Amino acid sequence: MTSDAPWWKDAVLYELYVRAFRDADGDGHGDLRGVIERLDYVRDLGVDVVWLLPISPSPLRDDGYDVSDFTAIHPDYGDLDDFEALLVAAHERGLKVITDLVLNHTSSDHPWFQASRRRAEGKDDWYVWTDDPQRYADARVIFTDSEASNWTFDEVRGQYYWHRFFHHQPDLNYDNPDVRSAMKDVVRFWLDLGIDGFRLDAIPYLYEREGTNCENLSETHAFLKELRAFIDAIAPDALLLGEVNQWPDDTLPYFGNGFDEMPLLFHFPVMPRVWKALAEGSAEPIRWILDRTPAIPPSCQWVVFLRNHDELTLEMVTDEERAFMYGHYAPEPAMRLNVGIRRRLAPLCDFERPRIELLHSILMTLPGTPIIYYGDEIGMGDDVRLPDRNGVRTPMQWDDGTGAGFSRSERPFAPFPAGSSAPEHVNVAAAERDPDSLLHWMRALIATRKDHPALGGGTFVMLPSPDPALAVFLSTHHDDAVVAVHNLAAAPRRVDLAVPALAGRRLELGFGGRLGPGAEIGLEALAEALPISLGAHGYAWWWLSEATP
Repeated sequence: MTSDAPWWKDAVLYELYVRAFRDADGDGHGDLRGVIERLDYVRDLGVDVVWLLPISPSPLRDDGYDVSDFTAIHPDYGDLDDFEALLVAAHERGLKVITDLVLNHTSSDHPWFQASRRRAEGKDDWYVWTDDPQRYADARVIFTDSEASNWTFDEVRGQYYWHRFFHHQPDLNYDNPDVRSAMKDVVRFWLDLGIDGFRLDAIPYLYEREGTNCENLSETHAFLKELRAFIDAIAPDALLLGEVNQWPDDTLPYFGNGFDEMPLLFHFPVMPRVWKALAEGSAEPIRWILDRTPAIPPSCQWVVFLRNHDELTLEMVTDEERAFMYGHYAPEPAMRLNVGIRRRLAPLCDFERPRIELLHSILMTLPGTPIIYYGDEIGMGDDVRLPDRNGVRTPMQWDDGTGAGFSRSERPFAPFPAGSSAPEHVNVAAAERDPDSLLHWMRALIATRKDHPALGGGTFVMLPSPDPALAVFLSTHHDDAVVAVHNLAAAPRRVDLAVPALAGRRLELGFGGRLGPGAEIGLEALAEALPISLGAHGYAWWWLSEATP
């Protein structure tokens, strides 16, 4: 089947941490050449876009989000020739490549900041400076575990500088036209190299105004529109994914009119409610957030995910919900960070395959473009002993040999998880040999999703269910329709489900797991009385049968 929707609506993204993926030169750090060596694996997973976490020079106090040079490659990862080779190799395999563009701030090591703190080289006001650290008092502190204020005093300049994140990440001053021009030059540099787009980091915080919370300001939207027009003039097909960790109503304006700001935005609040639904055995948390998600321009798309390189954020839940989530998923203090949970997907599911499959089935049938985080496709674990977010950024486990196939170095940049999730138990090579592995199932899941344009560019509705444990999704697009049913309960469920929108049509049960008695692959049933029989944490997808009703 084909779709007339933008190509990225049917796409699946793969988030990849270069430092942790594959070390080609044996220095213990993953690199771009290592990524090239594993591109066949990424392609065979069935994804369309590789999202690289920051690859620019950085002191790595925040894994590269503290950039010290926007137009080069961190030496641990290689050089610009290696990056261009990666683009060529990816494009030969039909893969697109995007990377993070950190607009809001730089490293305090960046030459721009070093010049600004000395009031030198015309960069006196490239950052936000003040004598009064009480300015912008209505702005929240984001990293509550490590920062007491958004201001830090600089001994060299004798003033305070503004930072929404770590104190070593001073915010750029977007009121300065030279800053705006410099960041456009950065964008042009990467587009000229052939990159396919950007994940735009932390975009709600670009401007500051007294008497506001310094988020989502009109000036920020004006600059993003300016940036979008600039990018469209160079590479109109570039993929732009905005990180706006806000409620849907606050996120909505970043889509602009559909063609002048961000075409893709993360749907952050849906993620913790998927996890809450699993913990409660009820679809209600998912229904609650989807009911509060406004319609978006048809040219735009939400991006959905289960886990990523950061903590599982609990900013947009109530105190009671947060306490429940901590108790269920992060009972130990070491599992918590800021206002979230720093664990990987498989450990959050206690490594239970039924729950892992169920969550990914939900991910692939929610409205939006899904992202898979590297290693989740084989059920990798985490290491909460490591500081900050490093516990979910451990090296990829390729085999059970020395260095897990990640590196021949005796001292990789980070240790591997121990116990049942150690490389000798969880690795790609073993998963490849086992036809029933999670890896093979993930490939089948992604392939099935991509066979159905209704699941990417279609119209979505969460149907009423006679059983609150069942999340029932209907997606339609022209002659394609998919009904996906998910049992969030740890007990079997059996109901007859009405699907009025497909009355008189026949549906074929084509994909599922832990199906209950009476449900068989290939079963055809009248849509107005669709029999649902699912085991604990079971799921099933029906689509329109080619058989004549």
